[in-house]
Amino acid sequence: MNKLKTGEFYGVHYKKSAFDNLIITDTEYTHSKVDWHYHENPYFTYLLQGKLFESNKKESYYLEPGNLLFHNWQDAHYNIKSPEFTRGFHIELNQEWFLNFDIQLKDFEGSTNLKNPIIKNLMNQIFIETKINDQYSNLSIESSLINIFNTIENSTEKQSKIPIWTNKLQELLFEENIDYSLNNLSSILGLHPVHLSRKFRKYFGTSLGNYLRLIKINKAFNLIVSNKLSMTEICYECGFYDQSHFITSFKRIYTTTPSKILKKISQC
Repeated sequence: MNKLKTGEFYGVHYKKSAFDNLIITDTEYTHSKVDWHYHENPYFTYLLQGKLFESNKKESYYLEPGNLLFHNWQDAHYNIKSPEFTRGFHIELNQEWFLNFDIQLKDFEGSTNLKNPIIKNLMNQIFIETKINDQYSNLSIESSLINIFNTIENSTEKQSKIPIWTNKLQELLFEENIDYSLNNLSSILGLHPVHLSRKFRKYFGTSLGNYLRLIKINKAFNLIVSNKLSMTEICYECGFYDQSHFITSFKRIYTTTPSKILKKISQC
């Protein structure tokens, strides 16, 4: 089985950035199939464009733009990509990085499909920082990574304690064309609206409204990165009422407009 060393990924790197104890690559996947292999360091894969099938010894993933995986070290897997242009963003961290911040790798075994929109928003922030790449980028990237691992760890700790309805609710929140009102969601789950409202932040880390907002903004961010649709098309594709609502919601998260984000991430 092939072992990929630090900074090695199959494909063509648009950009490779080396920071303290971590390497970040923006890569076009060029192999239609990559046979079983593993990496010597833990890393994230964030699919930006195209489609990818990935399978390890426990489970398989059909990845689309916006999907995010974390692989612990030596987790063997193989990949099959679709014929279309496929692009991935990787963050590879060595053992020293985890030691420096007292993060226990044993708490993150195997591969994990990360769906939490809070985590994806932090990953988007890291992606932007790699395009800025100034003297403060390393600090910003490390802070976001620490927040990502804290969020994963907190979610893992709650897994044995959370009620069954939270999994069903998470599925509902990622569906399209449904009524996201508190009354409707509560009715589907068989809960009282007040109970759902009170417990949501405890199990999801933010308010229900902000969670839904982040899902829409993350989808918009991925469409901006792909640069295939106009801002107007992205606005309606992501379910915003109009351009003004889209821009206001986007600025609330990123403190800048979608057009400025596109300009910034295109400078690579």
